[in-house]
Amino acid sequence: MNTVKLIIALLFSVLTFGQDVAKKEKWTLEDCIQYAKEKNITIQSAALDQNSAEVNYSQSKSSRWPNLTGSASQSLSNGNTIDPITSDYVAQQIHSTSLGLNTSVTLFQGNQVNNQIKQNKFQVDQNSMYVKEAENNVVLSIVEAYMQALYSNDGVTIALKNLESSQKQMDVAKARFEAGSVAKKDYTDAVSQVATNKYSLIAAQNTYDLQLLTLKQLLELEPEDAFEIETTINNLVVNELPDKIEVYTNALAQMPEIQASKLGIAISEKDLDIAKGTFLPTLTLSGSLGSGYTSTQNLGFADQLDLNFNQRVGLSLSIPIFNRNQSKSQVQNAKISIEKSKIEYRTVQKELYKKIETAWQNAKASLEQTEQAIAAKEAAQESYTLAQKKYELNALSTSDLVVAQNTLTNAEQNYFQAKYLSILYTQLLQFYQSNEIKL
Repeated sequence: MNTVKLIIALLFSVLTFGQDVAKKEKWTLEDCIQYAKEKNITIQSAALDQNSAEVNYSQSKSSRWPNLTGSASQSLSNGNTIDPITSDYVAQQIHSTSLGLNTSVTLFQGNQVNNQIKQNKFQVDQNSMYVKEAENNVVLSIVEAYMQALYSNDGVTIALKNLESSQKQMDVAKARFEAGSVAKKDYTDAVSQVATNKYSLIAAQNTYDLQLLTLKQLLELEPEDAFEIETTINNLVVNELPDKIEVYTNALAQMPEIQASKLGIAISEKDLDIAKGTFLPTLTLSGSLGSGYTSTQNLGFADQLDLNFNQRVGLSLSIPIFNRNQSKSQVQNAKISIEKSKIEYRTVQKELYKKIETAWQNAKASLEQTEQAIAAKEAAQESYTLAQKKYELNALSTSDLVVAQNTLTNAEQNYFQAKYLSILYTQLLQFYQSNEIKL
């Protein structure tokens, strides 16, 4: 009873977790990752493939057992015929009933059954690695989409700030134009800049909304579900990057795609063992129980079943002599598959190293770019502040102020881009070492 209560409590906690997370006002990166691991359909599909592999593994273990079939038949014969129960030749109408049980078990088949069981176990293990790989791919997609969303959100903030500034500039330009202190062009430049900044704000908001949509789809949320992300993140200061060879060594030992590829070689090697087993004899033990009733005998149904009861036990040996080179071809193809699996393993290793090398180089470049972007942003901010003061004193035209504002906008965008790229790639390096990704 306590066990039942525990199971119900666990199920309830899983269900309520999904409901609580779905009702969150703002999702952190950790929320997104945890929720996606439970709900993403790509991961669920990989899990179903693993379930199928487990079914095949269980069935292959059952192939060691004897089979058992029952049979029953009712027949009516007329004329000259052989009695199916007594095997006597008779010339009369016969009503007969036959009942039987049959069983057989393979005692030896070139060790193919054992090798098939081992191969299926490898496939279960391989599919479990595929599930982990699917989870990793979804996690990486979420991290990338989350970083893009944060960058897009900052783009909205910049666009909104620029719009507010340009509206104030337009009000000043309008007042000056009406007072006759500036030419009409100065005022129209300010009006044009407001329209341009409104356009930029709409585009930035649309980009942000599209990034949220990407995240929602990764999380398998419904279209009507409200969804916002937590835009406040910790400042992740990275003093130095880890050694990329060390990262690669750790990844080789832990990344599921590497383990799955290794298991692919083992699966191919078992194919070779199975193929070699076709050259060996097959020994089968069989047995049967049977009885029947016939109208040619002057006994009741039950008496005849007792009288005609029979048992049989037999051994059969099948020795392959020549099967048109099928076994030889299977062995050759299995050896080819092993070599292909080894090539695939080397390919996966190369792809993993390329990903790590790319992440390391991008992390290095983005960290350096962040330093330069900070300096450029501070300089642009100072220039824009001076330009605003000149504009307030009517010592600078609207178009010149717009140039200073655009320079600051570009510097801020470059800074945020470098910032989020550095976070993304340094977190990827942590991921390849099986460390937790969090902001």
